[in-house]
Amino acid sequence: MTDLQGAPTRSPGVGALVAKISVLGGLDAIAVFLAAVLVGRGDYTVAALVVVGAIILTVIYLSERLLPAKYIAPGLVFLAIFQVFVIGYTVYIAFTNYSTGHILTQDQAVEALLSQSQSRLPDSPSYPLTVVESGTQLGFLVTAPNGTALLGTEESPLKPVDASFANGQAVAVDGYTSLRFADILGRQDEVSSLAVPLSDSAADGSLRTLDGRTAYEYTSSLSFDSTTGVLTDTTTGESYRDGGEGSFVGEDGTEILPGWQVNVGLDNFARAVSEPSIRGPLVYVTAWTIAFATLSVGIIFALGLLMALLFNDPSMRGRTAYRIVMVLPYAFPAFLGAMVWSGMLSQSFGFINQVVLGGASIPWLTDPTLAKVSVLMVNLWLGFPYMFLVATGALQAIPGEVREAARMDGTSRLQMLRHIELPLLLISMAPILIATFAFNFNNFNVIYLVTGGGPRDTGAGIPVGHTDILISLVYKVAFTGQNRDYGLASAFSILIFIVVAVISVISFRRTKTLEEIN
Repeated sequence: MTDLQGAPTRSPGVGALVAKISVLGGLDAIAVFLAAVLVGRGDYTVAALVVVGAIILTVIYLSERLLPAKYIAPGLVFLAIFQVFVIGYTVYIAFTNYSTGHILTQDQAVEALLSQSQSRLPDSPSYPLTVVESGTQLGFLVTAPNGTALLGTEESPLKPVDASFANGQAVAVDGYTSLRFADILGRQDEVSSLAVPLSDSAADGSLRTLDGRTAYEYTSSLSFDSTTGVLTDTTTGESYRDGGEGSFVGEDGTEILPGWQVNVGLDNFARAVSEPSIRGPLVYVTAWTIAFATLSVGIIFALGLLMALLFNDPSMRGRTAYRIVMVLPYAFPAFLGAMVWSGMLSQSFGFINQVVLGGASIPWLTDPTLAKVSVLMVNLWLGFPYMFLVATGALQAIPGEVREAARMDGTSRLQMLRHIELPLLLISMAPILIATFAFNFNNFNVIYLVTGGGPRDTGAGIPVGHTDILISLVYKVAFTGQNRDYGLASAFSILIFIVVAVISVISFRRTKTLEEIN
């Protein structure tokens, strides 16, 4: 082979080729394993994407003609995994009822309902029991009425095994350790809560024990007809049918959980704007988020620019030392700074109240208005050093001839700042201000670490506080409280994306206008 100048090219050595094939083989083996797992779970689309992706990567790195693709492919893979997939999955969840009580599939929900409704029948048979353990997993070794030894765990139903007997009772089996009665007493809660299924079907019931010596059959009070899809309570005769929203519903409207995950279309978005208990908090949280981001950018820019102008004066002595002091908050980890400020603002024991204000009892973090002031103050402390550095660099980039010409024309210092320096600064700093706005729009750390989003709004239908911004609201809806609504949180995330995108587009268009003025 020759290059473009006709000189011979060097082919890769045998060792490099073997290493390449080994790495690709390992990656393909992992891809096949993942595809098999996904197919087993019924995720055929994702499995197909994994297989196709593995084939494409193999072709790229085995081909000698696709050199540019070899450099681009790793970045595209990480982009697909950490950006495209995450965004796509968030959009998918936003159109489902994925939440507490609606996480399982329908078959899994039926199994769970049958299992959790089990109770011991008065005439149910009993089994001599030996509690056994393998690793950290407990199991039941029981003796059936016909003398057969049966072994099962919480995840594996009873099956016949070859066991050792004593006095007609199975007492030991290979691979398991038989627990002594003293050991059972020490783990009584764990043993009594163990339910070993009789078969692969939860409808057949399970074995449980109260004393660790005898196991009893527990049978579900519910029965499920897979043909009609009807769940029946055998004790009351009441029937439950699929209500169309991922759960069984009785004739009187009673819903029983757990349910299962289903697509609900735009219901989550409709709930966000139609339910008063959600719409009200969402509106004021959105307003506060915009105000928080705007005020943060404004005060951070103002203080950073003021400090930059002050320390940019050549006549000031010790400017370097002052600049170092100004940068210290930026060098301190932001999450630690926020936690320190949270402690200093404590009403009862905080440094601000006890030392600075002489024992005052000001509710910095528990009053809705003061809590907002507190997070703005902490955000100012954490953010102004960065703006100070950027403004200092932008000021020093302005040619000295411009200032000199302005002075010769008799321009005052204030006029120079307003008509010369500030417009030139905005041209170079406008993208940074837009980025700062977007960052503070989703500034979860300051809100969560300083106030936790509090004080809590007790009248809201979702877990939300007076200083929560949209991103912390999404976190609380998805991961806190008794009802964790991932679908609604994903819908909120999409709304946040739309708001930030619109604001960013408008801001960048404004930036282009400034460039045209320049």
